Amino acid sequence: MDFHELIINRRSIRKYTDEPISAEDVKLILESALLAPTSKSSRAWQLVAVEDKATLEVLAGCKPMGAVSVPRCSLAVVVAVDSTKTEAWVEDASVAASYMQLQAAALGLGSCWVQLYGRFTADGTPSDQFVQETLGIPETCSVLCIVTVGHPDEVRKPQDTDKLKWENVHVDRW
Repeated sequence: MDFHELIINRRSIRKYTDEPISAEDVKLILESALLAPTSKSSRAWQLVAVEDKATLEVLAGCKPMGAVSVPRCSLAVVVAVDSTKTEAWVEDASVAASYMQLQAAALGLGSCWVQLYGRFTADGTPSDQFVQETLGIPETCSVLCIVTVGHPDEVRKPQDTDKLKWENVHVDRW
């Protein structure tokens, strides 16, 4: 599958089978994040790969809605950046997370971005703080999201390129 087909077919998957992800595929997914470009080559991302089912259940409490994929996945990767090393931490974390999702799709796996930054748990605790404390992530590391990965247990239609919003593209000027 070429890259264009990959991005047309990559969809957020929230339901996964119980089949584990091979160690080789986990390595490729993590490596893709480590290959992502960063502002000023800071390479300040920090990744916490979680496969333990009990920990995934706890992490699912990071927000009341939108975290359903966390306890269902085989692998959850928490994406954080040492914000003392770069002011572009949101951008750096976003690119790393996106690269992991594309690598997962290329391997035939499903993934879903679970936004943490700016979100809250059911009791009002910031979601990023909840995950930070759950996993022992240092305070200097800002947590952006969790990328869940697994073997898909649902089928999603590809993106419909006929519905692309070309009216949102401006050339030379607005």
